[in-house]
Amino acid sequence: SMASPALLMRVVAAAYSAAEKAATIVRNVMAAGDLGIVEKTGANDLQTKADRLAQMSICASLSRKFPMVTIIGEEEVTADEVTEALIEDGHCEEILKKTCPSQYTGIKEEELVIWVDPLDGTKEYTEGLLDHVTVLIGIAYEGKAIAGVINQPYYNYEAGAGAVLGRTIWGVLGLGAFGFQLREVPGGKHIIITTRSHSSTLINDCISALNPDRVIRVGGAGNKIIQLIEGKASAYVFASPGCKKWDTCAPEAILHAVGVTDIHGNSLQYNKEVKHMNSAGVLATLRNYDYYASRIPNTVKQSLVP
Repeated sequence: SMASPALLMRVVAAAYSAAEKAATIVRNVMAAGDLGIVEKTGANDLQTKADRLAQMSICASLSRKFPMVTIIGEEEVTADEVTEALIEDGHCEEILKKTCPSQYTGIKEEELVIWVDPLDGTKEYTEGLLDHVTVLIGIAYEGKAIAGVINQPYYNYEAGAGAVLGRTIWGVLGLGAFGFQLREVPGGKHIIITTRSHSSTLINDCISALNPDRVIRVGGAGNKIIQLIEGKASAYVFASPGCKKWDTCAPEAILHAVGVTDIHGNSLQYNKEVKHMNSAGVLATLRNYDYYASRIPNTVKQSLVP
């Protein structure tokens, strides 16, 4: 008889369905027209009804299935507001059919940490830049991002009526990443992708030191990593402490074959005791990592302390 799927694959399969449910919530809130916008720390740090409901849905659904897993989400929401309608108990069959990489077959529930950004790119969501929005569920083991799910609720939204909205990308270290077409930026081009709404002198100094052919400014960490793996950009550079672990865990796992580091080249840590801020910034590339890493100015490195 078939051995039952390893815990990690069950968690990823459940996260896939939870992300799809969250995407439906995100689309429904937008369609209903009342976003319920709240400022958290200011005009660039917003939370909507979609962030709150999507997080409750993801966290409650996953903790019901995997009660011993640590789940850390971006939003402060309480579990007692969760209605049965928000629970997703399905899973992606396709993921369960794949073989768990051997180094992860023995993982126990209490060894996993799940980092959840229920709606990455909230500011863009409120402004109608819907292709910037993602739902991020990252899975970490021994402090490393080992699996992730990125859902784009509005993928294809410009294709007009009748188009199928949304897609889900997922990956596991040692297995691969699925749900998209891997492409590379045309040879020799240095296209930097960076923040849209959190710019600063430091960020801009860092970017100009990389001598880019082009700079793309968009919202959302999930969105930026998708641009890397689909060949729209060659490096994601964020010389700022503003990015959090729930922004980078799922995207890092998707980009796992290449790696995401801080501005100093250190790998990011995701154990549950870690501080949530990626205070030494983010550097991610699909190829030629060393080219970009070697050009980060010392002034930038000195001002961004891990």
